[in-house]
Amino acid sequence: MLKHNQKVIKVLLADDDPDDRNFFEEAIKQLDFESKVTTVENGKELLDHLENADIPHIIFLDLNMPILNGLETLKKLKQNQKYNSIAVAIYSTSSANKDIENTLANGANCYIVKPNDFQNLKSTLKYVLSLQWQYHTSNGLDMSNFLISV
Repeated sequence: MLKHNQKVIKVLLADDDPDDRNFFEEAIKQLDFESKVTTVENGKELLDHLENADIPHIIFLDLNMPILNGLETLKKLKQNQKYNSIAVAIYSTSSANKDIENTLANGANCYIVKPNDFQNLKSTLKYVLSLQWQYHTSNGLDMSNFLISV
């Protein structure tokens, strides 16, 4: 886990639901991490933001968004050499096997079904932000370590 004297974790969340964005930001603020959270409303805004900003350490990506959905955004991130090494956590209300399998096959690092309880969200985010992402790549993932539930 990163401590206050280490680098700030840069987090980028793409989610079209303002309540979910606020819930997420509040949960991260309550963790023992130095973090900078940026939020956008869809995949197009995410890609536009990346062109003009510091590269985040991790992107949380909702699947069901207007304009450019999460799966389309994931594919674009993984096809771009500038962004394909960024850890991507799918953060969705969907628990459909098809969605989980599609995002695993397209290079996401993990899949989180959005917790509906604030404490579970905090626990999940703490776990995800504590992962050593260089060792948690799509090469060694299967359904047992890709789907995260705390």
